[in-house]
Amino acid sequence: MRRDPLVPSIDLTGKAAVVTGSGRGLGLAYAHALAAHGASVVVNDVDEAVAEQAVKSITEAGGTAVAEVVPVGTSEAADRLVSRAVEEFGRLDVLVTNAGILRDKVLWKMTDDDFDAVITTHLKGTFTCARAAAVRMREQGEGGTLILVGSPAGQRGNFGQTNYAAAKAGIAAMARTWSMELGRANITVNAIVPVAATAMTETIPAFAPYIEAMRNGEPLPDFLRKGEGFGTPEDCAALVPFLASEAARGVSGQCIGIGGDKVALWSHPQEIRAAYADGGWTPAALADAWPTSVGAELQTVGIPAPKFPEA
Repeated sequence: MRRDPLVPSIDLTGKAAVVTGSGRGLGLAYAHALAAHGASVVVNDVDEAVAEQAVKSITEAGGTAVAEVVPVGTSEAADRLVSRAVEEFGRLDVLVTNAGILRDKVLWKMTDDDFDAVITTHLKGTFTCARAAAVRMREQGEGGTLILVGSPAGQRGNFGQTNYAAAKAGIAAMARTWSMELGRANITVNAIVPVAATAMTETIPAFAPYIEAMRNGEPLPDFLRKGEGFGTPEDCAALVPFLASEAARGVSGQCIGIGGDKVALWSHPQEIRAAYADGGWTPAALADAWPTSVGAELQTVGIPAPKFPEA
């Protein structure tokens, strides 16, 4: 296939990456995509056998990878991951913070442990790993890439996912903040918002038959791939080497969704409507003005239900 000379190649040769939670699923797809474009990858998982199998699959495909088995969340785990990249490959250029767990319950049934476990892995794990990576990248003085993994739940909320939605919303906010703090060091920071057939989505009854058919070799229908932006983990993976490449050097502080045949830019939260009262507002004045001013355009909450075709 001829390449348009105006389209930049995505060449990550000589770069080293850490992908947390990359033993399977989306994380493994990200690791494969980075390795396929030339990056050397530190695969991370809590299960040694899973991590080693992931490394084997990458090396058998012609890539370079090593495993570091550690649960993310602590500073010690983050330091181990960064140190492993430096020891094996001499540097660190890309960090993808994909590791995560679920402890779904409605608010009145969620325990402290349910909340803390998810926040520790997703939010604190992203923070500690990004901090360790930023220190190393700043020392190298050659820039770098932080790719934080968000979720539609963090953008819109999701029933039964107080902990997960809060963590993912925090990750989006950290991406915006760190893009400002690390800009002078030429380190880009973005959050990706993937939607794919994973162990979580296949538990949704409406998706289950389509995922099962996909595993049997049937393609997902267009109403899912295009209409819902829903596909395979590999469909989401293309965004990672792109953001890690020179082609995306000017992209930072963004939340970018990808899934199926769809890629999309999420807006930053912004004021929709405003009203003013001379001397300030009273409760009665708010009640009087609300329906026809600020309250006339209330925003929706939750992830919209998929639009399945009628039987």
